[in-house]
Amino acid sequence: MSESAFTQLLDLACGAFLLAAVVVLWRRELAAIVRLFVLQGLALAAIALLLGVHEERWDLIAVALGIGALRAGLLPYLIRRALTALVNDGSGGGGEARETQPLVNVAASLLTAAALTLLAYAVTRPLVELDPTPATRALPVGLAVVLIGFFVLVTRRRALAQVVGFLLLDNGITATAFLAASGVPLIVELGVSFDVLLAVLVLQLLTTRMREAFGTTDLDDLRELHD
Repeated sequence: MSESAFTQLLDLACGAFLLAAVVVLWRRELAAIVRLFVLQGLALAAIALLLGVHEERWDLIAVALGIGALRAGLLPYLIRRALTALVNDGSGGGGEARETQPLVNVAASLLTAAALTLLAYAVTRPLVELDPTPATRALPVGLAVVLIGFFVLVTRRRALAQVVGFLLLDNGITATAFLAASGVPLIVELGVSFDVLLAVLVLQLLTTRMREAFGTTDLDDLRELHD
């Protein structure tokens, strides 16, 4: 693969990766948010695959395939299954399928995403100047998704929406590792992926139990019940 083709494809994958995170802030339907997470997982896998092909590293190509299977396949499937169970439990759970009242509205969320992206570019500028390779120049994208994922995590009221925020945060950390160090060892990525899978399974179980016990997964409603 030529250097120019690699740069263009990497920029395209990174752009799709960041765009998916930003659009999550715009959408309210949890099913649509899960679909966006699938697209972001595919973009993350594409980033790893491009690095592996460009550097002729079979371990990175294997990691890319694993990322695609886990983060664009298994994890979205688990979240979608939990969402379906909440909506179809026969107790009027249709309201759980939409994030109705986030702590920050859409306009303010999009402006915050723009500010966080600019912050990511400002923070990573010294690192980019040290080694201005195509991968390093895309490093701000990974950090921006980390910040946006954390923002989603702290501003969403639905438990499943917060799970997606956690996964966005993890995707951003993974992308940052790939872009900063041209990937991570296979055993490390497998360990992190299994930890994330375990966390999602636990959160899915807790979300289901919360719905069965309290009739909602809105954390503000649960605080009111506690009070």
